[in-house]
Amino acid sequence: MTTTTFAPAADAAANLSDCHVPAVGDFSLRPLAVPGDMPLLHGWVTQEHARYWGMLDATLQQVTDAYRALQQGAHTACYLGLFRGEPAFLLECYDPAHDVLGEYYPVQAGDIGMHFLVAPPTRPIPGFTRAVMRVILAFLFRDPATLRVVVEPDVRNDKIHVINRHAGFVYQQELALPHKRAHLACCTREQHQAALQRGQ
Repeated sequence: MTTTTFAPAADAAANLSDCHVPAVGDFSLRPLAVPGDMPLLHGWVTQEHARYWGMLDATLQQVTDAYRALQQGAHTACYLGLFRGEPAFLLECYDPAHDVLGEYYPVQAGDIGMHFLVAPPTRPIPGFTRAVMRVILAFLFRDPATLRVVVEPDVRNDKIHVINRHAGFVYQQELALPHKRAHLACCTREQHQAALQRGQ
């Protein structure tokens, strides 16, 4: 089985991907900067809307240490998503074969795991989180080696289940992970394209 290895983070000021979502606007992604982005990120993950992120009581140092470890890992990478040039979401990518999740389902070659967190909204934009998901999947599937995106959201997180299914994720089973009870859901490039066509 082949596994995903992430290259060291590039210049945090350089955008890695640009994407326009009709009726919403322009997005881009760049590598998460540690420690530069940590005060911003700490402000996001310690708000109630991020309760499923599991860092509500984390200190700035704890957030910095956690994301430094992820950015330095060979099988993990984090990115800051921008909307109209301003920070709007966090994306974490990981190789399930090198994560605890890989102990709970049969990892396939070409699988990539991801988590994302949208910043606290300052001005609600209809369809914004769906647009973020679209940008993320476009970013991940631009790599020909990525055949399937795997997620494991908390079973109680009803809002993300709606977003996932709209994007083409197929729910497989419930998993009793060490830190939560989760749904396993997967989305292939073809399933996502079919979902985009249905949404047009």
